Amino acid sequence: MSFLVDHLNYEEDVTLTKLRQDRSYTYEDEITCSKECLLNYEEKLKNFYTEHLHTDEEIRLVLDGSGYFDVRDKDDQWIRIEVKAGDLIIIPSGIYHRFTLNSNNYVKAKRYFVGEPVWLPYNRPADDMECRKMYLARLEKSFEEVLLI
Repeated sequence: MSFLVDHLNYEEDVTLTKLRQDRSYTYEDEITCSKECLLNYEEKLKNFYTEHLHTDEEIRLVLDGSGYFDVRDKDDQWIRIEVKAGDLIIIPSGIYHRFTLNSNNYVKAKRYFVGEPVWLPYNRPADDMECRKMYLARLEKSFEEVLLI
């Protein structure tokens, strides 16, 4: 799921305010991914690009720069999603994904959490995790609903 947000005035953006309220995001921080700003840059990028999932949603509002989120579709094929300044992306819990920078090697983003952040990646395979099973069940239900229309 992705949204366009006024990244220059994100604190007053109606879409972001509503999402934060509806999804109970109570904590936020900011991350800058660049060689100059990120400790252990090469190692962190390698970790971000390793296919994984989380038990919580992953929410990013890109403030500056750009990059790519890769997610798996229902047939387990990669879909590449470019994100740039103003894009807000929500990666559901239980979906396999990865992140990488583009040739600019720079992105600055806000991260939102429900409560204190617990941002543990579970590298593939993690199919026995409850969040993965729930994601697959939601995906199957959505696919069945589309077929009935």
